[in-house]
Amino acid sequence: MWHDLLVALALVMVIEGILPFLNPTGMRNMMRMMSDMDDKALRMTGLISMLVGVGALYLVN
Repeated sequence: MWHDLLVALALVMVIEGILPFLNPTGMRNMMRMMSDMDDKALRMTGLISMLVGVGALYLVN
């Protein structure tokens, strides 16, 4: 179980590193836009992202 969790965390780090590596200016602009969002919109974005992730896990497994 711990091995699977560490593999998943490592994959998250790799995937999250792709955008700043390939397009640092776009990543910076996206972070600026996110900092301008109100808390409710940012929470909804996070919720949608989590739900899509749970759905993807369900489909894969």
